[in-house]
Formats: sequence, C-alpha cells, structure tokens
Amino acid sequence: MTFVQYPVAAISTFLWIGFVGAISFMEAWLKFRAPGITLPLGLGIGKLVFNALNKAELAFAMAIVVNLLLSGVIWKWKHFLLLIPIVLLLIQTIWLLPALDTRADLHIQALPVPPSNLHFYYVGIEVVKVICLFIFGITLFKPINSGS
Repeated sequence: MTFVQYPVAAISTFLWIGFVGAISFMEAWLKFRAPGITLPLGLGIGKLVFNALNKAELAFAMAIVVNLLLSGVIWKWKHFLLLIPIVLLLIQTIWLLPALDTRADLHIQALPVPPSNLHFYYVGIEVVKVICLFIFGITLFKPINSGS
C-alpha cells in the first residue's frame, strides 16, 4: 500500500501534467488539421487556449506550494524537481507567451513574421516541465510499512 502525505500537491501535480499533455502535446497541432481552420483562426484559438492553460498552470503551482507550506515542509531535495517547472512556467508567463502572442498577432494581421525558434523553446520547456513534475509527483507517494 502507498500513502500520499500531501494529497493536494499530488492531485495538482498530476492535473498539471494532464493539462500540459492535452493542450501542448495534442490540441496545439491538432486544431490546424480540422476542416475550415485557417492559420489566423487557429492562431487566435491557440492564443486563447494557451493563455488559459498558463493561468491553470499558475493555479496548480500555487496549490502545490501552498499545500507544502501549510504542511510545514522544509526544503527537501525533491523540491528542486518542483522548482524547475515553476521557474520555467514563470519564463513562459513573463517572456515566451507574450512573444508568441506578438508573432501570432502579426500572422493574424497578415504582416511579415521573421523566422524564430520560440516554438521549439516552448516545446522543450513543456517536455522538461512534464518530466520534472512526473518525478516530483512520484516522490509524493510513500509506501506504508505494514509490519509484516
């Protein structure tokens, strides 16, 4: 049997992974395969969805941190695995999403858009976040010693 010492943190961690997986790894590219979706329409949808995802990720991060703090947790090595996704999320929030939104706006307005690697950065960050969150989430499960 296993025990979850910080259930809110565990639930929030795996929901966070699920949201990123569903949006970043599925919705992002599938929407452009739908009939009638033009590049400007798909980019407009993407801006809306990714800004909503960003807010949800911030909420999950806050829920995890608050659960750990209210539980009286002092810094442990496994918290580094949480710190990485939080820092990456802040980079996305402050720099990467606004830059991608600006590029999307240029496309939507049919203006020239210079080449960029921003999407590759975004995908790389998402992969690192999911890996770190998964390992962190696993560390929240503890075996119960049944005494046998």
